[in-house]
Amino acid sequence: MKRGFYTIMAAQFFSSLADNALLIASIGLLIEMQGPAWMTPLLKFFFTVSYVVLAPFVGAFADSLPKGKVMFITNTIKIAGCVMMFFYTSAGMLGLQPDTWVLMSYGLVGLGAAAYSPAKYGILTELLPARQLVLANGWIEGLTVASIILGTVLGGALISPKVSSLLLAIDIPRFDAGIDTPAEAALPIIALSYIIAASFNLFIPDTGVRYEKQSRNPMHQVSEFAHCFITLWKDKLGQISLAITTLFWGAGATLQFIVLAWADKHLGLALDKAAVLQGMTAVGVAMGAVIAARFVPLKKSLRVLPAGVAMGLVVMAMIAVSWLPLVYALLIFIGALAGFFVVPMNALLQHRGHVLLSAGHSIAVQNFNENTSILIMLALYSFMVGKDLHINLIIVLFGLFLSGATYMVIRLHHRNQRKADSLHLIGMEKPHG
Repeated sequence: MKRGFYTIMAAQFFSSLADNALLIASIGLLIEMQGPAWMTPLLKFFFTVSYVVLAPFVGAFADSLPKGKVMFITNTIKIAGCVMMFFYTSAGMLGLQPDTWVLMSYGLVGLGAAAYSPAKYGILTELLPARQLVLANGWIEGLTVASIILGTVLGGALISPKVSSLLLAIDIPRFDAGIDTPAEAALPIIALSYIIAASFNLFIPDTGVRYEKQSRNPMHQVSEFAHCFITLWKDKLGQISLAITTLFWGAGATLQFIVLAWADKHLGLALDKAAVLQGMTAVGVAMGAVIAARFVPLKKSLRVLPAGVAMGLVVMAMIAVSWLPLVYALLIFIGALAGFFVVPMNALLQHRGHVLLSAGHSIAVQNFNENTSILIMLALYSFMVGKDLHINLIIVLFGLFLSGATYMVIRLHHRNQRKADSLHLIGMEKPHG
């Protein structure tokens, strides 16, 4: 791999680490406010909505500047969201409730993340040849998952009684920071991680790739995005990989909150301990991603689809386990299945997007679909929680949906292969001129 690839990985690691630690700290803030249970998954909803609303515009933004500059600018927006969250006690001055302020602050972080993503993934297709995309995605996904593991564990540790008491004991003479609770004490540490990510952004190399001047007309951008959206969904490979990644990210975001609720109601674990369970799932995703990167070349990427069916079935086994070592093993296995089947699909989608469109626009279409799925699935989950459905029933419904939806995508792939031999498109390079 080129040296610039490792700089990109470092920037992604610290930015994602902060995103996930901030999610746990935000949940902690809502718990301290004694907010309703259905409001917790809305944190992810507010974080994600920018990916959908800004999708027609962030691709053009990512392609208008060198990707490293885009990543620096958008990471700065994340820092602003983290700092904004600290002032939730002042929300009343603007006629807002403190819990609404927390949601809006995390939403601002999501706005930065939405604009960050097309540059983060788009630069891979500029920097590396197609044959290295599965390997690169394996490393990026593995490192991202490592940041999820450490981020959730870091967030849980920062709000735990032992660590938070040490942070709250720090006293700077003649300066009152207004930090009085464990979640508040976590925010400066999380902001530091964003600052480290921004410093790495400054050293990401300029690949020299330039695209035609991007239109600043919003209507033209929406029209162009619609064209890109239709192009990817019509492509016989693009529609399969896009369907799978869309399904996976919606399911993955929902599973985060299912695990937290399951840990509370089924295992009796507090938030800081439940965050460790999220980390176990992420360990599995990292393992699956590494295995896929090592053994699944781009040409054979579609052979991993049955792992998605298996993942949905295995998820339902959660309702039958309570012994912690077995819980850890099951969550790691679920994560491994997820990582093994999503990494090749992500690489295939990036490849087809690069061939058919530009790097930024293809990632923007991907983000729009994936995050629309997240919004819909989180809204359904919040609805089920609001209706007091038992967590075991939610898990069974979730697993059945995941397996059934993946099976339908497999059938679509088989039909495409019979009609048009879609597999011959894998590895096709972007035409010159």
